Amino acid sequence: MGLPALEFSDCCLDSPHFRETLKSHEAELDKTNKFIKDLIKDGKSLISALKNLSSAKRKFADSLNEFKFQCIGDAETDDEMCIARSLQEFASVLRNLEDERSRMIENASDVLITPLEKFRKEQIGAAREAKKKYDKETEKYCGILEKHLNLSSKKKESQLQEADSQVDLVRQHFYEVSLEYVFKVQEVQERKMFEFVEPLLAFLQGLFTFYHHGYELAKDFGDFKTQLTISIQNTRNRFEGTRSEVESLMKKMKENPLDHKTISPYTMEGYLYVQEKRHFGTSWVKHYCTYQRDSKQITMVPFDQKSGGKGGEDESVTLKSCTRRKTDSIEKRFCFDVEAVDRPGVITMQALSEEDRRLWMEAMDGREPVYNSNKDSQSEGMAQLDSIGFSIIKKCIHAVETRGINEQGLYRIVGVNSRVQKLLSVLMDPKAASETETDICAEWEIKTVTSALKTYLRMLPGPLMMYQFQRSFIKAAKLENQETRVSEIHSLVHRLPEKNRQMLQLLMNHLANVASNHKQNLMTVANLGVVFGPTLLRPQEETVAAIMDIKFQNIVIEILIENHEKIFNTVPDVPLTNAQLHLSRKKSSDSKPPSCSERPLTLFHAVPSTEKQEQRNSIINSSLESVSSSANSILNSSSSLQPNMNSSDPSLDVVKPTRPSSLTPFRKAKALYACKAEHDSELSFTAGTIFDNVHPSQEPGWLEGTLNGKTGLIPENYVEFL
Repeated sequence: MGLPALEFSDCCLDSPHFRETLKSHEAELDKTNKFIKDLIKDGKSLISALKNLSSAKRKFADSLNEFKFQCIGDAETDDEMCIARSLQEFASVLRNLEDERSRMIENASDVLITPLEKFRKEQIGAAREAKKKYDKETEKYCGILEKHLNLSSKKKESQLQEADSQVDLVRQHFYEVSLEYVFKVQEVQERKMFEFVEPLLAFLQGLFTFYHHGYELAKDFGDFKTQLTISIQNTRNRFEGTRSEVESLMKKMKENPLDHKTISPYTMEGYLYVQEKRHFGTSWVKHYCTYQRDSKQITMVPFDQKSGGKGGEDESVTLKSCTRRKTDSIEKRFCFDVEAVDRPGVITMQALSEEDRRLWMEAMDGREPVYNSNKDSQSEGMAQLDSIGFSIIKKCIHAVETRGINEQGLYRIVGVNSRVQKLLSVLMDPKAASETETDICAEWEIKTVTSALKTYLRMLPGPLMMYQFQRSFIKAAKLENQETRVSEIHSLVHRLPEKNRQMLQLLMNHLANVASNHKQNLMTVANLGVVFGPTLLRPQEETVAAIMDIKFQNIVIEILIENHEKIFNTVPDVPLTNAQLHLSRKKSSDSKPPSCSERPLTLFHAVPSTEKQEQRNSIINSSLESVSSSANSILNSSSSLQPNMNSSDPSLDVVKPTRPSSLTPFRKAKALYACKAEHDSELSFTAGTIFDNVHPSQEPGWLEGTLNGKTGLIPENYVEFL
């Protein structure tokens, strides 16, 4: 596992988990800084001490071999793995040269020492300065906050309002400094993947010319050097795209921090001051508290933001009631009382503000009114996967392939926005769309046409490859074996709705044609993946972790382009009985309203005609008869190997679908989305719910699990296994 991603939304909460994650990043930066200083020192010794060249090279090689890169996220791309093992490759090369005499190393300082010193001073040094500022602002904010909360409620209202305004300004400044510090730490962690390796690569390339056996060694090293250069360039390109996305997200967080909160398993969490009785009186101790409405569990963790350490043991109680504390009954402001089932007495808590108290009261079902602050801000686009949409894409593709297939930077160079919008308005006109033979006029530049195609895809209500499959595609791209990646993506593509798959096939055939002309247009498969990955596989929630997965989105598009004929023209190697088994469930539920997994998730709704439906049913029924007969013969021949299988079970008349190996029976799983059951056999749940004993069910697309002692069906695409 690599370093966990630092989410901007956690800056506002400033939780203990966030501080621990930040410390791991800071420790990695300190480790990198120390290593770079040692590496610079070793390099200078290598230049000045020719007599000790052999021993210095060995030490240098050992230093390289010992250092390990830590990437952000739970998986690495092929390029990152190539870069990660590059230091070991460099060390191997240096060991081969250990016994050889060398000439004076020329220009070594310019290609090795200077870039590393520049990176250490400009990047790591800037991160350290940002840390100092962040620590200073943390201390300032906590001090002012404690002073503010100790104000007596008996003071004049004008004085209290002035104090509130001062705290708000300090809190906002602390939040902005925290965001900037997290952004800088993330940036340095990403930069070191290429700015640190490139000087070493240049240094080695210079050494080859000074050794007697350098030519042969450089020849042997050539293949890896080419691969590494490509990996560095790909990583740099991904970094540039990722950095702009992260910076854009940071700006959005600064403007509207409440609109980008991370989905939390807790109903409410944050800092509260808890009144504790001591021998000499009472004191207010700062705790990080979490509350889960389903279980009514309140967890209190004493934590000091200044030192970043815990001040005692965690305590959990079960909520009985919550009552707002009147202002005239206590000197402190923003207070409320909590009664627990398993703890005697009343626990008095102080929130950080009136709004914070309202949210805690709302979460604990106190006397404050209930508000729903979870707003769906996703806007609906006008674009659809209908006849007009297919006409627009086909016209754009035809214009590109007939007039601009060899233009350099195709799809990467963007058109003027006003011209793009004007072209889209013309193409989306129903009258123009009905004229199928009308091509896009030559007056429209190719860059305007390509931008219109990409913009239309982004205007769809959801990504072409759908939100519900986005995580599955990313997981497939993270698989180590290339053949397995292709097979898994092949299977996922055929789970897309028909219209989505048709549009995707049309687009991938076109992009394969573009890539085949890469010598002229300079748009390789990797470049096209960078352009179309975020468009076709954009995540539903914009977070730093999602942005870090952009590189895997690009890999999915690369696989689709390189294997488009196999993926779209052949059936994946999966059992045919999945669709057939689903038919039996569909027949039984025709008279019932659709459940959460049967609600339309596509961007369109096409009702098949009666004739087509009858043809489809006849085909499925005939397939069912042939597959069932062959399945029964298989089950009879293997009955001796399945002693625990109940032969009287009527479900054995149809072959049970084969589940992927990742769906191991009786595992824990976590809900990604909320779902309301509409049948007695299904479970209702909210996002973040944990299920026990999850295992494949007899119904395709469904799992079976246990929640609060009740066993029922769960939509397969709504959960992930723990």
